Amino acid sequence: MKIIAITACPTGIAHTYMAAECLERAGTALGHQVKVETQGAMGVENRLTESDIEGAEVLILAADIPVTGRERFAAVPRILEVPVQQAIRNPAEIFSRLQ
Repeated sequence: MKIIAITACPTGIAHTYMAAECLERAGTALGHQVKVETQGAMGVENRLTESDIEGAEVLILAADIPVTGRERFAAVPRILEVPVQQAIRNPAEIFSRLQ
């Protein structure tokens, strides 16, 4: 499954990046194609391109703050919103919800 995600937390220093790494690692281990954009203290990094978004079946928003540019994902059929801490502590549970 092609999955895209955005991680963002209020300070954007550590948890944003930890959540991104956990989602990528867990999703890849489960056989998914996963790309994660981070919106942290350094701004938007690893920005999802139109090519990344096209054909994505799911958008995971692991964010505790409003996400910038959310309108880019209007065509993604399914959006799953979770707290950043859940992406860090139990990313496998997030992917199990996609079945």
